[in-house]
Amino acid sequence: MKRRVSFHTLGCKLNFSESSTLARQFEEGGFLRVGANEISDICVINSCSVTEHADKKCRNLIRKLHRRNPGAIIAVTGCYAQLKPYEIANIEGVDIVLGNNDKGDLYKRVLEIGKRSQTEVYSCDCEEINRFFAAFSTGDRTRSFLKVQDGCDYKCAYCTIHYARGSSRNMPIADLVEEAKQVAASGLKEIVITGINTGDFGRTTGERFIDLLKALNEVEGIERYRISSIEPNLITDEIIEFCASSPKFQHHFHIPLQSGSDKILGLMRRRYTSAKYADRIEKIRSLMPDAFIGIDVIVGFPGETEVDFQHTYDLLERLKPSFLHIFPFSERPGTPAVEMDGKVPSYVSTQRVARLEELSDRLHREFCAQGVGSQMDVLFESTMRGGMMFGYTGNYMRVKAPYNREFINKICPVKMLSIDENNDVLVEVLV
Repeated sequence: MKRRVSFHTLGCKLNFSESSTLARQFEEGGFLRVGANEISDICVINSCSVTEHADKKCRNLIRKLHRRNPGAIIAVTGCYAQLKPYEIANIEGVDIVLGNNDKGDLYKRVLEIGKRSQTEVYSCDCEEINRFFAAFSTGDRTRSFLKVQDGCDYKCAYCTIHYARGSSRNMPIADLVEEAKQVAASGLKEIVITGINTGDFGRTTGERFIDLLKALNEVEGIERYRISSIEPNLITDEIIEFCASSPKFQHHFHIPLQSGSDKILGLMRRRYTSAKYADRIEKIRSLMPDAFIGIDVIVGFPGETEVDFQHTYDLLERLKPSFLHIFPFSERPGTPAVEMDGKVPSYVSTQRVARLEELSDRLHREFCAQGVGSQMDVLFESTMRGGMMFGYTGNYMRVKAPYNREFINKICPVKMLSIDENNDVLVEVLV
């Protein structure tokens, strides 16, 4: 009887691509992959540590899995495992902890460990994180996440990513093109290009991110590409102009802002000003007026006054992004922000989050409403809820239609009919 293995991914799309690759290793080794809520012989957790809440979520998940699968091997990897391996090792039920440098060895380590009384820990300092774990997802969703870059050299004042992921590094373009061809051969139509600092691609090989985009654009069988996230100082005119001209690259951008106050951006050690950020958004809009633009914002950073927050609010209201990802500042041990003066009370941060959430809801609804009455192309996904199937337009409006299996994993023309209370657009499939 095949041993059963389950995967539990926390955090970013990069983690998702890595978990999918780890799952293929187990399946190729004769294991049966089961759902996250099923009984397992091996439970693999790919952790996140972007906030204290992320750490807590991982700890709670470990305890939940141990209660459900008391005899299972529990293996924890990812950023939390890299930063605090012995904190995780001391949680009951954990058998193996692997930092990001050893993530690619997880399958081999699990086979070696059996069920021992002592937790095995494999970790290293961030200066020693130098391996690139090649990863892409297949079979989990309608789209694939292709990891093109890892690590970050920026060392922003609030962030532990450099310590968790190491320095910026990447695979050669030729190898990534071959992985994209494997994705196409699996039947998937869409690839999301992922990385820790995606636009910093090329540190290892001396290649350019724009050249990677052009090479991927030539892969037959892939009809859509999205760039998961890119820093505003790295999204060049050449990249914007290429995305506007290529029918494969969708009008969809995720560009972190973090603050609209230049004073706070300086304290954060970000590499742009609010004016530079606005210039990038305006450049995108000049060529792709229908573009979906998602923006990350941190509120309550040390030193953020009401005036600083208002600068952020006013900038966002003027730029009119399609969606906001809003995070209250979370102290991460070992980062410069921990020692900064001007701590913002949590209740003030909560109020500021609420104000931006209201703004985000309003702007997102306005964006989706613009599509009503038009004809667009949608890639439908396999999920069915309430008799409806869901999918996304090229510019990332989520739509729904009565479920029809024939349309799953197909790009179909639709008529945008009306918008519901969740900002989903009801459509008619024109096939």
